[in-house]
Amino acid sequence: MSSHTDAARTLGVGILGAGPVTQAIHLPSLARLGDLLTVRHIMDVDPAVAESVAARVGATHSTSIDALLGDPAVDIVAICSPHQFHAEQVIAACRAGKKAVLCEKPFAWNAEEAAQISAVSEETGVPIIVGAMHTFDPGWLAAEANWGDLPETAHTIRSSIVLPPNARFEDFATEIITRPAGGTPDYKDVEVIKGMLRGGIMGLAIHDLPLVRRFTPDFAEVEVLEARHVRPFGYVISLRTPTRTIELRAAMNSTWKPEWSFEAFSDDEAARIDFTPSYVQAGSAVTTFSRRDETTVHGPFDHNGYEGEWRELAAIATGTKQPPSAQTLIDDLTFALDIAEATVAAVDADHRAQQAVREGAHA
Repeated sequence: MSSHTDAARTLGVGILGAGPVTQAIHLPSLARLGDLLTVRHIMDVDPAVAESVAARVGATHSTSIDALLGDPAVDIVAICSPHQFHAEQVIAACRAGKKAVLCEKPFAWNAEEAAQISAVSEETGVPIIVGAMHTFDPGWLAAEANWGDLPETAHTIRSSIVLPPNARFEDFATEIITRPAGGTPDYKDVEVIKGMLRGGIMGLAIHDLPLVRRFTPDFAEVEVLEARHVRPFGYVISLRTPTRTIELRAAMNSTWKPEWSFEAFSDDEAARIDFTPSYVQAGSAVTTFSRRDETTVHGPFDHNGYEGEWRELAAIATGTKQPPSAQTLIDDLTFALDIAEATVAAVDADHRAQQAVREGAHA
């Protein structure tokens, strides 16, 4: 069969933003799915990055969103730009009449933006999925298929993430062009701590919060019991709802072995899902169920969650699968935003209490 015919039956992908996630994650994932998808267009505000990354995959490059959205070879748009541009770019991609849109998390900064996106998606008929890669991982899907009534009976849910800094993995995975310079934060400044905690929730915990929410029927009533920043980057956050205890822990520390796990416990059953670090493309998650004297293991499978989300996009774009409901995406986002805001409020309250103690001591 000619390459022209092969190209004709694959879906064209356009990527907005050619940073480390595009270079180290999406391009290798798409390279394994050449029978379904072909990268047609790479857009980045830095012309040298756009040109270089596009050259790796033989795609068109540009520095203009309009050029990418106007490219008839692009069927699916992936939005991998900085967070603050996501909502307007998702809406523009829907209005451009593409077959599907993938937006990296978070797809909006607030509930109003999310509602606007939902309305435009419904009006245009363009489906959207958010890049919460763990929800597309075959290990998670195996958990979903086998967990029985655990989401209803679980009382404790835990997300634990220990990772070396992303740069270490990115550099193993691919040659990254341009990376923002880091600095040493002022840990004495409460605003810095609040910003780091908010960033940790909306940038890292958000990968697992859709999983947590599936086990939290009363997620709208979440309350922060404790919120602590872990240096250099991480958090310990204890939450509760009327029926659930939730623990979110993360640490980025160059000396530790990577571990990324999600656990749910009921009185007589437990599920543990071990995810692989994203940047090394190390295959799927593995799910372990412990029920009294019995342990069952599902996985590893033949692909990871990033490849899974692209497979899902191809199926949605061709109409062979239904997209997730807009309400699910909005609920996942609202849950994350609520936790971020409650965490920041808890840090503020703790800071004020410490100040009051100090002032009292000096009175």
